[in-house]
Amino acid sequence: MWQAEVRVDLDAIRDNVARLRAGTSAELMAVVKADGYGHGMVPSARAALDAGADWLGVCTLDEALTLRGAGITAPVLAWLLAPGLPLHEGVAAGVDLAAASLPQLAEMVEAGRRADRPVRLHLKIDTGLSRGGATVADWPTLLEAAAKAQADGLVEVVGVWSHFVYADLPGHPTTDRQLAVFHEGLAMAERAGLRPRYRHLANSAATLTRPDTHFDLVRPGIATYGLSPVAGDTFGLRPAMTARARVMLAKRVPADTGVSYGHTYRTDGEANLAVVPLGYADGVPRHASNVGPVQLAGKRRTISGRVCMDQFVLDCGDDPVVAGDVATLFGDGADGAPTADDWAEAVGTINYEIVTRFGGVRVPRVYDGERS
Repeated sequence: MWQAEVRVDLDAIRDNVARLRAGTSAELMAVVKADGYGHGMVPSARAALDAGADWLGVCTLDEALTLRGAGITAPVLAWLLAPGLPLHEGVAAGVDLAAASLPQLAEMVEAGRRADRPVRLHLKIDTGLSRGGATVADWPTLLEAAAKAQADGLVEVVGVWSHFVYADLPGHPTTDRQLAVFHEGLAMAERAGLRPRYRHLANSAATLTRPDTHFDLVRPGIATYGLSPVAGDTFGLRPAMTARARVMLAKRVPADTGVSYGHTYRTDGEANLAVVPLGYADGVPRHASNVGPVQLAGKRRTISGRVCMDQFVLDCGDDPVVAGDVATLFGDGADGAPTADDWAEAVGTINYEIVTRFGGVRVPRVYDGERS
């Protein structure tokens, strides 16, 4: 018997990846960083590969090595690499690595020497996000150094890449400006003698809406898990995660009863209260206090009072509710339950954050659609 659970439909992930794959002639990298956006990195990776993903994308070296440790041999790119990491372990495991500066490139070269094999390298240019990537001013110097390292047999520059600012707002002029900068960056790479096999720029939103940005490889993340990066259009994607819990305690209280810490909620009349054993330690945002939508006993309700570390309360009015009834926080919405998008709207965030919060230590993930 379970108390709370996160269910992940691996067939939904497969369907989403197949849909994305059918929409491009480029190779497809399923991004499985952050424990598969809360869905479980290894099961999600295997489901994506089942459906035709060519690559897997992660942030950290540890994530990449975890995939390799699970027996996954598909191409993997890791791109968020702080100084001093044992990058040679990634090189030895056949993990592609990203660099955006001369110091990073130097670490890659040393890692290749230690692993006694060239580093498969993706050079990142900052086309306008002002986050990772070499600035346009620094790009020529990085290209020159990378070309020399490649000529010396220390690295193999297999990719040039960047990341969009506003692809989730189709038609935003910044996207076209970034695309122009990326084209110029590629031309500069060619003039430096580098002809990378993979040019990649498109995230989920651009994969779905901007085929002119697909180049050789697309990198869908959130869309892999069935959530749309573009407001107002689902693109036929199927949300893969459902979060739910069983009511721990149900009780009748008088009118004007204060509920939870600080009594920020009071009952209008006599009411049946349901205590649900999920809280911010499990992924429920504390900002969901008095606004988070939950389906219980066939109706949508709203969290009553503050979300606690381990629990929250629902005012069910005169509707009958008993311990053991199932409260659904979000799912695919097919049965009228809230979705991750509903939660994101309620608490003022994005669907990415909602699903990534869930599936921690105390709340087990249960997988549907597993294959032997």
